[in-house]
Amino acid sequence: MNTDFSLQRANMVEGQLRTTDVTNVPLLEAMGDIPREAFVPGRKKSLAYIDEDLEISAATREGPARYLMEPSPFAKLVQLADVQSSDVVLDIGAGTGYSAAVLSRLASFVVALESEETLAQTASETLETLGCVNVSVVSGPLRDGYGDDAPYDVIFIGGAVDAVPEALFEQLRQGGRLVAVIGEGNAARAHLFVKNDGIVSSRSSFNVAVKPLPGFQKAPEFVF
Repeated sequence: MNTDFSLQRANMVEGQLRTTDVTNVPLLEAMGDIPREAFVPGRKKSLAYIDEDLEISAATREGPARYLMEPSPFAKLVQLADVQSSDVVLDIGAGTGYSAAVLSRLASFVVALESEETLAQTASETLETLGCVNVSVVSGPLRDGYGDDAPYDVIFIGGAVDAVPEALFEQLRQGGRLVAVIGEGNAARAHLFVKNDGIVSSRSSFNVAVKPLPGFQKAPEFVF
């Protein structure tokens, strides 16, 4: 039996996004149009629109499993970033490229940073196939960002982190925004950081539980 992905996309927009206060029309249109299933490994494509994080890369000795973020938290984070059509965006932890595809519909240009070579290659191929010509996929450690194309109007961190490294704030343009989920599990919260006159201010926005990104964990502290 063939899966009707277009119907699943419509149901995602109406049942997962609009019901969780996602109101940004260009964002809703982008997520209603972009084939999320194209960014999911073959045997899991039928699960592309479920309302939970979806594993796209298994854990190895080199690193933890990687996930495609659940649609609603992802959309709420993008909405928090308030991406404008003239913005240059750094997408950290791009995975197979879905986040970059959505951001590419909202922004002028997207730099999609991914630390796993296999995921980066998959993202590049899929984005090219879908005609996302304003996205550049690059590889490197996620916590370092990508200074070559800085400064950015928006930095989107696609997973939970313990803290945002100073190097990422340095890559923000004046007036730029960075969105990140800080913390673990159900105690984590989305944060919006804004840079003005060289000073970064932040505000906590909403509770959200998403999978962590590798490389952002704090070193264990020893107690004597």
